[in-house]
Amino acid sequence: MAYDLEEQEQLDAFKSWWKSNGKFVLGFAALALVSFTGYEGWKYYQYQQSAQASKQYQLMAATDIKDSKTIKALSGEIMDKYASTPYAGRAAVAVAKLNYQEQDLASAKAQLEWASKNSKEDAVKAIALLQLAAIQFEEKAFDAALKTLSNQPDAAYAGLFADLKGDVLVAQGKADDAKAAYKEALSKLDLEGSYYKYTEHKLEALGT
Repeated sequence: MAYDLEEQEQLDAFKSWWKSNGKFVLGFAALALVSFTGYEGWKYYQYQQSAQASKQYQLMAATDIKDSKTIKALSGEIMDKYASTPYAGRAAVAVAKLNYQEQDLASAKAQLEWASKNSKEDAVKAIALLQLAAIQFEEKAFDAALKTLSNQPDAAYAGLFADLKGDVLVAQGKADDAKAAYKEALSKLDLEGSYYKYTEHKLEALGT
C-alpha cells in the first residue's frame, strides 16, 4: 500500500515512538489485563463465599433451638471460614443470644465483641454493641457499658443507645446525666414506637 508524504511521516513518527515506548505499553496492557482478571476472580470468590455462608446460615437458622451444640458448631464455622461475608456477624449475634440464654455470659460477650468489630453490616454491629452493653449493665460493669455505648455505628439505633445509656447512668446515681440521655433518646426514637413511651416514663420518674 502506498502512502503519501504526510502519512509516511506520521507512520515513521509512530514507528519511532513505538520503538521507544512499545514495551512499556505492552507491559501496561498486560498488567491491566492481569488486574482485571484478578478483580473478576476476587469477585467470583466473594460470591462463592457468600453463597456457602448463606447455605450454612440457613441451616443454622433451621436447626432446633434445643440442639445448641449443632447451632454453635455451625456458627463457629461461619465465623471462621466466612468472616468476610455478612453472615458471619449475624451468626455471631445469634449464637451469643443462645449462650446468654444458657447463662454462658463470657461466651456471649466474646461473640458480641467479635460481631461489633468484624461484622460487615452497621446494623448488626449496632445490635451487637447494644446487647453487649446490656449484659455489662446486668453485671453492674457500668463503666464498661458506657464505653461500649460510646460507639455508635448506625444512626438508626441512636435512640436505643441513648436510652440504655440513661439506664446505666441511673444505676450510677447520676440523675441529671440520665435525664439528658433520656431526652436525647426521645429526640431520636419513633414517636409512635413502644420504646418512646417506655423512655418517656423513665424520664418522668426522674422528676423532669
